[in-house]
Amino acid sequence: MKTVVKELSYEQVLALKPEKSLKPVRPGVFWRFLMRLLGKGELKATNFKANYIGMEKLGKREPCLILMNHSCFTDLLIAQTVFARRPMNIVCTSDGFVGKNWLMRHLGCIPTNKFVTDFVLVRNMKYALDKLHTSILMYPEASYSFDGTATPLPATLGKCLKLLGVPVVMVRTYGAFARDPLYNNLQKRKVDISADIKYLLSPQDIQNKSVDELNQILKTKFSFDNWKWQQENNIRITEPFRADYLNRVLYKCSRCGTEGEMVGHGIELKCMHCGAKWDLTETGSLLEKSIGHSTENGSKNNFDNVPAWFAWEREKVRQEIKAGTYCIDTPVEIYMMVNTKAIYHVGQGNLKHDSKGFVLDGCQGKLHYEQGPRASYSLYSDYYWYEIGDMICIGDMKTLYYCFPKQSGDIVAKARIATEELYKMNV
Repeated sequence: MKTVVKELSYEQVLALKPEKSLKPVRPGVFWRFLMRLLGKGELKATNFKANYIGMEKLGKREPCLILMNHSCFTDLLIAQTVFARRPMNIVCTSDGFVGKNWLMRHLGCIPTNKFVTDFVLVRNMKYALDKLHTSILMYPEASYSFDGTATPLPATLGKCLKLLGVPVVMVRTYGAFARDPLYNNLQKRKVDISADIKYLLSPQDIQNKSVDELNQILKTKFSFDNWKWQQENNIRITEPFRADYLNRVLYKCSRCGTEGEMVGHGIELKCMHCGAKWDLTETGSLLEKSIGHSTENGSKNNFDNVPAWFAWEREKVRQEIKAGTYCIDTPVEIYMMVNTKAIYHVGQGNLKHDSKGFVLDGCQGKLHYEQGPRASYSLYSDYYWYEIGDMICIGDMKTLYYCFPKQSGDIVAKARIATEELYKMNV
């Protein structure tokens, strides 16, 4: 999927008028039918099956909040299929509206900026539930999983449930990540997909529980490991490209500790610095083929799965932050979003991230933006974003800055990890 990109100077972008905030639109029968039709072929190819648990508790016309884990674009097609008879508004990223604002609104989408405090969003969700009598579909993780495990949930989610006061339904998918993991550059595998649709919380449950209790319930329900599920169910992925770009996730060699020299290609992951090699097996395990010529301080790390390796990378980032040595400093191509007409390419600059947060400078010294470590609990970062490249996004409700690192090194995952760890240390 691509987006609309225009070349404008930084001054021209600043002069553009911001768009007015509009209330959600109830999606009509035609649009709901269209979305089901678009998803029919994709879901047929995955032999999709749905398992309904306790859904008899939900009235046929009773609005609810649908919380769904986020693995790939197929998630939306699943939701549109299993809730075909239930009109719903969908919370989605604002850049998804670029070039198709009218269409997205009539499909029932509600825009929001990822990982940015958005008070208007809650108001729009409340309006949809109370005035339009529609349900709300929301992906509380906000971004796709990098390593196939759950990403952090906002601490405000429990409070949001209290404010909305409607039943909560959870959709948990199986196989969606294995079919189309974010790191694999939109290359789909032959994997069946299923989903559990479960009535999770009644309005009375929400009223009787504290915000902390609600957050804990959601954290537990959104704990998963897609690689473990694959192995336990003996799901075999035979495609010869299954390790392509796995270096985006496993960017640090577990043998020598070098960053930015990992290469994922075919079924193999290799460190170009020390020569260590691993095969990504058909069942999702990492099988070491060749031990590198050096090790990190005598380390004998040999991870046999992606989540364990990714967790080790997180611990290493945490250690860097505590030691005061963490820093990403890289030249970037800078794009901006100030409305939904286009993503505007404004030039080049430099992005720095350390214990003080982000600093973006560019456009011949005209652009300067700072974002502290307490600004957000996570980071909007993505691989092959709209087929442009790997991206780090910072900004606020008025302006978003999309930064595309110009040097290799797979820093996108590390930047997200560091943002999450810095937030924990500063709140």
